[in-house]
Amino acid sequence: MITLNKIQQILDDTRRESIEEMAREAARITRQQFGRAIGLYTPLYLSNYCSSHCTYCGFHSHNKIERIKLAPEQYRMEMGHIQAQGIRNILMLTGESYKHTPLSYLKEAAHIAGEYFQGIALEVHPMQTDEYKELFAAGVDGIAVYQETYDRKRYAQAHLSGYKKDYDFRRDTPQRAAAAGMRQISMGILLGLSEHVAEDLLALYNHVREMEQSHPGVEYALSFPRLRTVKSQEFARCDIDDAAFTKILALTRVLFPRVGINLSTREDPRLRDHLLEIAITRMSAGSNTAVGGYTLLKEENQDPQFDIKDDRSVAQIAALLREKNFDPVFTDWRRIENSL
Repeated sequence: MITLNKIQQILDDTRRESIEEMAREAARITRQQFGRAIGLYTPLYLSNYCSSHCTYCGFHSHNKIERIKLAPEQYRMEMGHIQAQGIRNILMLTGESYKHTPLSYLKEAAHIAGEYFQGIALEVHPMQTDEYKELFAAGVDGIAVYQETYDRKRYAQAHLSGYKKDYDFRRDTPQRAAAAGMRQISMGILLGLSEHVAEDLLALYNHVREMEQSHPGVEYALSFPRLRTVKSQEFARCDIDDAAFTKILALTRVLFPRVGINLSTREDPRLRDHLLEIAITRMSAGSNTAVGGYTLLKEENQDPQFDIKDDRSVAQIAALLREKNFDPVFTDWRRIENSL
């Protein structure tokens, strides 16, 4: 079992050969377990209403932005646009507002998404087990929920009000989702939110081990988004440079050979292309982080959750993958009816 001291030593070791050695081992394990398949997905933001005040987020309740919740005819347009790019796995996101995006709204969106996509995942406010069961029955296959930081003190400083302020309720969310039958659960930390990166990593690793032991049949994935600007405003408390980021992904792969590792368009194209060879199994493509950003609003009228760095289209990403001898996977299973 890896220790906090060992993680800290790895992060502190800036020797090029140490990074390259770990990257080679991570690449070997990734190819052994996943071949050269890379899953593709696109995020769809349904609403930016939020009742929580998270200091680093563009959607937080105190931010003066235009609040939008897409109606069914509007998110149908967005879904049609994404489907036309070839995408068959969708991640639907909202701000954390139980009032504006209640269970009924999410269930309707899931039913309609089933007309367009084979894989449906949600990144929304945490819910109870019975609510996740209803979402599963409505066609949702996966849940993404990130603790952001496992440092309780820093968590309280960054989450000032709203339901997200409840650390323990959020941490227990993967357990409730798994108990409800969800096939996929994505977990992670927001790099740059806390200065204690090694402690956050160890806590995340222990959390994943806990989930694997209690719900071994679930497919787990990990994400390590770096805290990005929102309309050029900076929020990070510490800098996680590319070398440290690469080590984090490589270490995670070595410790968790069969866990998926996601990479979003927060990262720039050059780095994303490089990390494909090391640890990544799934990446977003053709992304927009604003509600209505694909078909409904002009760019100058959009309020993104965060600024993206890789604006390449789905077709460009797929072409790049093929050029590098990867297999772009637009859907990895046949659509089946979820039942409890």
